[in-house]
Amino acid sequence: MTVPLVSFLTPAYNAAAYLPDTVRSVLAQTHPRVEVIVVNDGSRDDTLAVARSFTDPRVKVIDQENRGQSAAENRAFREAQGEYVVHLDADDLISPNKVEVQVRRLAGAEPGCVSFHPWGRFVDHPRNTRAVPQPFWRDIAPVDLLTEMWERHSMVQGGCYLLPRALVEQAGPWDESLSLINDFDFFPRVLARARAVLFCPDAFLHYRSGLAGALSATKSDRAWDSAFRATLAGTGTLLATGDTARSRKACSRVWEEFIFACYPAVPELRRRAREQVRALGGPHFSPLMGPKMRALARLVGWKLAKRIERLARRLTRAKKA
Repeated sequence: MTVPLVSFLTPAYNAAAYLPDTVRSVLAQTHPRVEVIVVNDGSRDDTLAVARSFTDPRVKVIDQENRGQSAAENRAFREAQGEYVVHLDADDLISPNKVEVQVRRLAGAEPGCVSFHPWGRFVDHPRNTRAVPQPFWRDIAPVDLLTEMWERHSMVQGGCYLLPRALVEQAGPWDESLSLINDFDFFPRVLARARAVLFCPDAFLHYRSGLAGALSATKSDRAWDSAFRATLAGTGTLLATGDTARSRKACSRVWEEFIFACYPAVPELRRRAREQVRALGGPHFSPLMGPKMRALARLVGWKLAKRIERLARRLTRAKKA
């Protein structure tokens, strides 16, 4: 049987400090056939030079002007030759057996399945990665995976998936007009076309968190517009695949978290999000908050607590400037 080629698609923007470890974690795979497509998306640091320092023929480097992560993902996919693809961030790390474990699992399954595995967050060093096991870490139907993730305000980090190329082609490219939570549109479209999502407990991804300037930390009005449209697309995909009372509640929760996250910004988008909640039969849930915010919200309400938190962040940034 032919050993399949697996392509890692890695957009990189100002990732010079982390990219070497990420690429090395791909090249260290026990699976014999991998390639990594690094797309330098107009970085202003040494990302391009770092990427080009790899002489291994399995590393392909593409340089383009800054067009955003979605455009870089699409460019990497067009250049990839693999039967399977992995969307790996330029600052994350994977266990050496990732591809071997996932390819073996899919080889024994019916065509059209996706596989995924555990992951955890770290800030300073991967040895300090903290993983929080989830009930949906099991073999699961795509509709159930999306529903259970969103019920729990949780996720599967994108680099955990091993995606058959054919499914990605059916789902279509990343929406290049999206920035913030663009993956909320893309991955549900792919998963909705899968026969099943198969869990591989023995592989692992270390997800780097807390980086200054990370895309997920961008909160301009334009970014919130992207998040709104991505949420509309992602929830629409789930409801088109399985419109049940449970999936509608899960989608309602996603919209309620959007309202909480962006408050007090973008009032028109919050109004439209509230319309989505009402249409889905909500509200169903209270906002998800950390211990300090929850304590403050008990005293003054969550809206005033959010304003106080926002002011505190501004004062902290002003002191550091």
